[in-house]
Amino acid sequence: VQLQASGGGLVQTGASLKLSCVASARTLANVHMAWFRQAPGKERESIASISSNNSTANYLDSVKGRFTISRDNAKNAVYLQMDSLKPEDTSTYYCAARLGGYRSTYQAQKFWPYWGQGTLVTVSS
Repeated sequence: VQLQASGGGLVQTGASLKLSCVASARTLANVHMAWFRQAPGKERESIASISSNNSTANYLDSVKGRFTISRDNAKNAVYLQMDSLKPEDTSTYYCAARLGGYRSTYQAQKFWPYWGQGTLVTVSS
């Protein structure tokens, strides 16, 4: 599975931004998807994930209520709608994918074998 993330940019505090990730797989019907982010000098962290059948989504506490993960299997795409952005959201955002099972505890990078190239989001104060 090859992933291509896009949609990053420079925005002001309180603005919204929508990231997209398109997969090269024939179908995403059995592929679970996630978004991670990594700020300079920090570890990469999972911020949102969604099951292959769109039935379950999980979020990092600090983005709950502000970020929404969604997917369109017909377009082989997953999205991250980010609202009320804060300077601390400044990071490079990565989409990731996995086959097989899905659990809310699958937050570590090791559970996600497929990665996109990252898109930079900068939130100015």
